[in-house]
Amino acid sequence: MKHKHAELIKAWADGAQIQWKDRDGQWHDMGEPLWSEKHEYRIKPEPKSDYVRYLEMPMFWGYVERRPESNMKVVFDRETGDLKSAEVISRGQE
Repeated sequence: MKHKHAELIKAWADGAQIQWKDRDGQWHDMGEPLWSEKHEYRIKPEPKSDYVRYLEMPMFWGYVERRPESNMKVVFDRETGDLKSAEVISRGQE
């Protein structure tokens, strides 16, 4: 009979980073998985890139694309939604 985690075991043997899910639903990296049939495992997802928004202050509802009137650049972590940085930019600055 095929092991419940056979595909993940093969991926791990080929170098994939494996994570396991705790009882609170949080994922954790594993060095060498135990492959218990009682646990849930997955291949660690690739990190998502940050997203950048340009704003014109005082209007706070931002634009997705850089516009000539933008004077703020804000960067968010795409995974958590947390603000990573905010920068005042000069007109014409890249």
